[in-house]
Amino acid sequence: MTRNRPQPSRRAFLGGTAVAALTVAAGTGTAHAGTKTTWPTEFPLPDGWLPEGITIGSKPYAYMGSRANGAVYRTDLRTGEGRVLHAGATGTASIGLKLDRDGLLYLAGGAGGTAKVVDARTGDLVRTYQLTTPNATFINDVILTGDRAWFTDSRNPVLHGVPREGKGAVRELPLTGDWEQLPDVNNANGIVATPDGRGLIVVKSTPGTLYHVSLKTGEAREITLSGADSVVNGDGLVRIGHTLYVVQNRLNLISVWDLDRGLRTATLRRTITDPRFDVPTTAARYGNRLYLVNARFTSPQTPETTFTGVAVSL
Repeated sequence: MTRNRPQPSRRAFLGGTAVAALTVAAGTGTAHAGTKTTWPTEFPLPDGWLPEGITIGSKPYAYMGSRANGAVYRTDLRTGEGRVLHAGATGTASIGLKLDRDGLLYLAGGAGGTAKVVDARTGDLVRTYQLTTPNATFINDVILTGDRAWFTDSRNPVLHGVPREGKGAVRELPLTGDWEQLPDVNNANGIVATPDGRGLIVVKSTPGTLYHVSLKTGEAREITLSGADSVVNGDGLVRIGHTLYVVQNRLNLISVWDLDRGLRTATLRRTITDPRFDVPTTAARYGNRLYLVNARFTSPQTPETTFTGVAVSL
């Protein structure tokens, strides 16, 4: 799909919430100062952008990929102003993405079966990895932990580990144990590191289950849910300490779970909803807010369709 020129069609600068400095638990990233009440809690993306992924680093800038052509848009969270950082290319997509501490963006390439690395300062493409055969795959989301960027594949029971230093081979980690791959639906989707950094937590969108995956063996152990039967339509994940935020896209909510120390049980604490949610897919934390993109899967996906990012209080 060809997008319009990257001039946002509208802006909504809405007030935020009271703030405080927050410290990030080990393994979740760099701590940020609290977001200010004058910062907007909604901002526009270009018409026809088709967003799905969002990532934020230590500075107040959000990076959002495009399913339309693999481009990346950068928004200043302080003002809501943005611009196209990386132009992408026809026939490509950027689904999930993560910003590394060295200023590199790792992009999941969807049905193209790729992982791309883009310089977040210049927008230049640094390298491309062909993880698997195009069209028989859907490289969906990514997390950075240890010396690798780990990508989920919604159509195949395997995780792909790309070296973060750009040296060495891609590692394939087949999912075993409790994992049962289902045909013709989205399986593995959102992914985060465990609190100790030695494993991964993966959500299977259908039927809506969480798994603790060993980085050594690929053994996936289902996490028992308490307080709800499933996390159906589970998409992006955010973990802060032993609290897990699950974006359940078509339900227009975020479910908030307490993980036990052994990662065997997740207990539902509360849910977050907002009238501005329009099929939010992924989230990223900055200060005391979660920022999400509205993918609007239930609306026409055309070059004229409008899209926004929104923020909610933690």
